[in-house]
Amino acid sequence: MAMSYGYVYVAQVGLGANQNQFLKAIQEAEKYNGPSLIIAYSPCVNHGIRKGMGKAQENIKDAVESGYWHLYRYNPELKEEGKNPFVLDSKEPTKSFKDFLMGQVRYTSLLQEFPEIGEKLFEEAEKSAKERYQTYKNLADKQVL
Repeated sequence: MAMSYGYVYVAQVGLGANQNQFLKAIQEAEKYNGPSLIIAYSPCVNHGIRKGMGKAQENIKDAVESGYWHLYRYNPELKEEGKNPFVLDSKEPTKSFKDFLMGQVRYTSLLQEFPEIGEKLFEEAEKSAKERYQTYKNLADKQVL
């Protein structure tokens, strides 16, 4: 939504997934002469990471590689340079979306309590994540006029 204003720097980051992208977003946001918004994937104890909170950075990487979380940067200043202001830093997902979900108690408990509903919600979440990635990819491929 903030990107639709056209004058807000927006980045979605995940330190464990791509440290360079994370640092670049911080630097660009700080340099940008206007409002900046950085959205970071930040696991917490309530996620119930099965590997443990000591593996939070690995969990962030898994979130990106499964397509659960996408990395991007929107810098309005690029448009003034004749460049596309939207940069998609995520690659196509390479890991299983459902396996990522199953690595967290918050999702497995839903599946245990309501198996049919849980499966349906997991399928819808994966479909939505794929559509969101495709939308981001289309934005990144768009030619600036």
